[in-house]
Amino acid sequence: MNYFKESLLQLLGRDPTRPTEEDKSPEVKIIHFRKKGEKYDREAVQKEHADHDSKKWLRRRWITLILVNLLFVLSYALDIQLLEGALTASRFFGFHMADLNSALQVTLAYKHMLINLVIGTATIFILWFLLGGRTFCSWVCPYHILSEWTEWLHLKFVEKGWVKDHDFHRGTRTVLYFIFALLAFFTGYTVYEAISPTGIVSRALIYGPGLILLWVGFILLIELLYSRRFWCRYACPIGLTYGLVGQISPLRVIYTVDNCHHEGECRKVCLVPHVLDTVIKGKATDTEVPIGADCTRCGLCIDACPTNSLKYNFKGLNKLL
Repeated sequence: MNYFKESLLQLLGRDPTRPTEEDKSPEVKIIHFRKKGEKYDREAVQKEHADHDSKKWLRRRWITLILVNLLFVLSYALDIQLLEGALTASRFFGFHMADLNSALQVTLAYKHMLINLVIGTATIFILWFLLGGRTFCSWVCPYHILSEWTEWLHLKFVEKGWVKDHDFHRGTRTVLYFIFALLAFFTGYTVYEAISPTGIVSRALIYGPGLILLWVGFILLIELLYSRRFWCRYACPIGLTYGLVGQISPLRVIYTVDNCHHEGECRKVCLVPHVLDTVIKGKATDTEVPIGADCTRCGLCIDACPTNSLKYNFKGLNKLL
């Protein structure tokens, strides 16, 4: 199985394919064979998980996300010109930065690219190439944390039987990506930027709230009552744009199959659970498998795993973070 191709197709919306025996390395076949008849003490594993710091990366991520957005707010409020603008376009110490999807929308709408936009796009591309593409979604995007809190409530409502969760085809995001691109090109207007909850929430935090926040509230209401993480999973082209960067990024989450008990705790908490299809018993194609480009590098699966079978890895460096 070609990992690069499989990762890209999953990012674009295809369901994970089941690997054949020919896809699996000889080493992982031995591990799978051993695990077929393997029994383990579930109570001991649960105790190990209870002793495990299950919120280390969650805390780090929330702190980072809040501090980044607070820096925008304080720079504007105190007029210190440290981090000017908003997440869609900004300047850090006077150096231009531009969100990749916003830059694409502007370029398509105006049919040319300004030099500052070129500089800003190159800067952000290098930054998120090094940090893993969709890391932006879970570590920086202010809408993400609202959606994450809404997801927690949604799951409580589902548990009580008050609502049901509804899935959409993940390829919807890819279709919308091209629709928004075509709208920008033919209308000369950055249509997506007008409705992007990422930009709306970022600007509201910095410059003050407006009626457009009702749109964000409407999306959150859908996620609360109808479909878990609807916007991020099925609609947001920003996630797809950064996922394409993450496809070639050296920073990723690595799954090591040997010590995994396949209890499924990681998949329960994952924001994009299809990327963890490889952790299902018998599906890993090698002893170590990189998680696909749609992974947000949020760290929730790492926190949830009691056996450290999931870890951050920077390709080319032996040390696991």
